[in-house]
Amino acid sequence: MKRTVLSCLLTLVVLPLAAHAQEPQVIRFGVDPSYPPMESKAPDGSLQGFDIELGNAICATLHEKCVWVEQSFDGMIPALKARKFDAILSAMSATEVRRQQIDFTDRVYNSPSALIARAGSTLRPTAQGLQGKRVGVVQGSTQEAYARQEWAPHGVTIVAYQTQDQIYQDVATGRLDAAFQAAVQADYGFLKTPLGKGYAVAGDVVKDPRLTGNGVAIGIRKGDAALEARINDAISTIRKNGTYQQIAAKYFQFDIYGD
Repeated sequence: MKRTVLSCLLTLVVLPLAAHAQEPQVIRFGVDPSYPPMESKAPDGSLQGFDIELGNAICATLHEKCVWVEQSFDGMIPALKARKFDAILSAMSATEVRRQQIDFTDRVYNSPSALIARAGSTLRPTAQGLQGKRVGVVQGSTQEAYARQEWAPHGVTIVAYQTQDQIYQDVATGRLDAAFQAAVQADYGFLKTPLGKGYAVAGDVVKDPRLTGNGVAIGIRKGDAALEARINDAISTIRKNGTYQQIAAKYFQFDIYGD
């Protein structure tokens, strides 16, 4: 009888431990949901967009659970360092300046930048072409750093905003002459919306390495080589098995991954 009771007690202890051991691990991704079609909020408040689906596919491949932590873009790197989340998946270009603070996974896509202004405008994404004008950029973005270095010293007023939506509102009301952001985001997040009617890309897209780095990648804390390796394996897997292409086809009519 004692052996039977002891056996039952051991079973009760072991079963919860076994169930707990099988629970999926969690990857917490930092995201700023203000950059459609990469990341935004649906009317019901849920997160949607290419980056969201991409992150969920990475987690599914790793048999882990995705948790999304909302964070303003300009505070992404400090929040990652403070361990508020494990990685950044929010349209962040892997530039050399950022690599001094954090590590990055392999590229997940490419993203040149574009200037948006009234259709037919003579504005161009150069210091001379923007002299005397007001240009909106997102705080902490590569576009802000580039514009302040290349344009601001030559009479261009650079106005930083917390979100991209705020910029588009001020462009539409005439408070700004132009907006400077990722070309894909500008196309889907503004030009193809009712608010963007009458606006267009002004001049050529900008492909300066200071803006694009080695493309957009997932930000990882320095020294977290294990997580970086796991995510890189997952990126490789979803590109080889077609999952990446299936997700991209929902949002883009071109190869966003690039060469």
